[in-house]
This record gives sequence, C-alpha cells and structure tokens, in this order.
Amino acid sequence: MTQTFGFHPNHDETARLAFVGSLKKYINFKIEGVLGQVFETQILPAAEQPPQDCKQAAELLEPHELYQLWGSLTFHSQNLMWDAVQATTDRTIDDQVTIFQQVSSAADNGGTMELSDTLVVKAPVATTEIHRQPGGYWREQRSDDIEAALNYSGTVELYRIAKGMAAGERPASDAIGNFVAAMARKYAPDLEPFSVLDIGCGTGEQTLAYKRQFPDAEVTGIDCARPFIRFAHAHAESEGVPALFAEMDAGDTSFPDESFDLIVSIIMFHETTKAQVGDIARECWRLLRPGGLVLHLDVPYQPDRIPLIKQVTNDWQVRHNGEPFWTGFAALNMEQEFADAGFGENAFARYEAVGPAEYLFFGGRKPGGAA
Repeated sequence: MTQTFGFHPNHDETARLAFVGSLKKYINFKIEGVLGQVFETQILPAAEQPPQDCKQAAELLEPHELYQLWGSLTFHSQNLMWDAVQATTDRTIDDQVTIFQQVSSAADNGGTMELSDTLVVKAPVATTEIHRQPGGYWREQRSDDIEAALNYSGTVELYRIAKGMAAGERPASDAIGNFVAAMARKYAPDLEPFSVLDIGCGTGEQTLAYKRQFPDAEVTGIDCARPFIRFAHAHAESEGVPALFAEMDAGDTSFPDESFDLIVSIIMFHETTKAQVGDIARECWRLLRPGGLVLHLDVPYQPDRIPLIKQVTNDWQVRHNGEPFWTGFAALNMEQEFADAGFGENAFARYEAVGPAEYLFFGGRKPGGAA
C-alpha cells in the first residue's frame, strides 16, 4: 500500500511521464518554432494580402502540412499525457482513497472540509473536459472519489517540462503560491492578512503556500470540483497545514461581506466565461475588507503581446484541446473588468516574471483602513 498521500509514479511510470513531457516540449518549441519561421518566410510572402487578424492567419496556415502535423502531434501528445498519469492513478487509487478517509476522519491538524449538495456546477467546467482530461474535473466513480484530482496533480511536473521550465532543481510543490504571496507583499507591503481566500484552489498545493507565508492568517480554498476539494483537504492534513477547503461557486459564495484581507487565484479565470469573470470580480469586491488586496494570476497571451502565429495556435487550443475560454479571456481588459466591479482607479493589470515564465497579474485594492 502507498503510505503517503498524493501522486506517486513508480520507476517505469516516471520514465513514461518524462518521455511525454519531453515530447510535448519538442512540439511546443521545436515544431511550433519552425512553424513560425515557415509562416513568416514562406506563407506570408506568398499570400495575396497580409492577414489582418487571427482568423485570416489561420486560413493561410490550415492547408499547410507542417501546421497539420503540429496540430496532430499536439492533440495526440495530450492523449499520451492523460494515458500516462492514468496508469499511476489506476495502480494507486484505492490506497489513495483509503488515505483520504483516514486523514479526514483523524482531522489532527485543524483543517476542515465542507461539501455542498446544492452547488450547481456551471459551464464550461460542467460541459467541457478541461484540458481534455477524461471525465472532466468533477467526475466521480466511487465513494470519496479523488481520481480526477489525482490525475490532474500528476500533470504538474509534466507541464513544467513541456513549457521548458524543468532546468535545474525541481521546485517545491507550492512554488507558484509562494510567488503570488511575494507579489502580494510587493503590491501591498503594509498588508498583514488575517484571512486569505484562494478561489479555484484545485488540488490545494498552492493554497498551502499562503498559510506558510502568512502563518497567523486563516486560509480558505474553494473550488467547484468535489474530487479536488477532497484531495486538497487530505493534502493539507498530510502536510500538517490547517486550512478550510469548501465546494463553492467563486462567483456566488456563501461567505459574509468583507470576510477576507487577501483574495487570490492561479490560472483560474481562463477556465471560466465572460459572464463569470464579471460575477467573480464583483464577488471579490464584496468579500474584500477595506484595505485588502485582490491578486489573480493567469496566462499572459493577450493578443497585443503575441504574434499572429501564436494567436492561431492558441485558438487551435480553444477549438481542439479543451481550452474553451483561453482566447476569450486573453481578449478581455482585466483592469477594466475589476474597475467595473467596484475597484475603480484602484484596479490594475500588469505582468510579472518568475524564472523563464511570465504571468498576467490583475485585481485591485479596496480603499479604507488597514486590514
């Protein structure tokens, strides 16, 4: 029996995952890089008129064999990824559910979990296999199921390889949460939060960073996917970090007004919809205490920052790879969205880098006394 909670591939499974990660990296950098060169040096010069937008550029690219190869490899490498993590999950799921049940019943570390039988999961999470994860985020096949979250957790290192961020020592599991906490200190150096809310917390690995960085704060993570809330709770208890994890809609929570000093999320908004962006932004304003900070991190693929070829490949991800709101999110003015939600001139949107990666940060501060 696996003795610790989490995703634990054996030797052969680890090798398979590393291969898939390297394959995805080759597709993302080598093949897509050559495709970009072909677009600039062959396709554009041969066009009767230069493309004015992503749609026109896609019409030029779609007949080309290299673009078709890139799309086929990208699609099938995603299949390989989910097949690879599923092998580990199939081998360990029974043990992992047992560990979840044991740590949840013990509740030794002060954490809690709240599930909702009345929550209505909305599109696209309810209607789309996000990232083409089989069954989606909230599939349940057994009592106390955590399978969807266990599979998702297995992709984290693989994606790091695929995005070219695997050089050097493997980062801590809460590294991005630590980065967000550091940015919170940068944007609000006077803020010492007593309560932190992580929306769309997923597996909860990043949520724990906020408790470690702000040990006096009460930390809460919410998500609409029940298997992920179970996983997050068991992970926190296994790590000895007290936190509350609750199954909720980020745009319509049950928390009282002005409940939190710091509200954060990581790579969540591009998995929502235009309407949900407004709902969540307004809910952030409602839940934030005067003097508090809202700070969200998401993808930096706004059209004015990337070439047409990248806009086309991103649009392909929307249509074929389980990213229904990727380009829709990128087209939004997130500073304006949060200004309209109540933050006004205190809303912001800017870019920050960590290592080789760059992210869009957006949110705002609520005027008033120190939190």
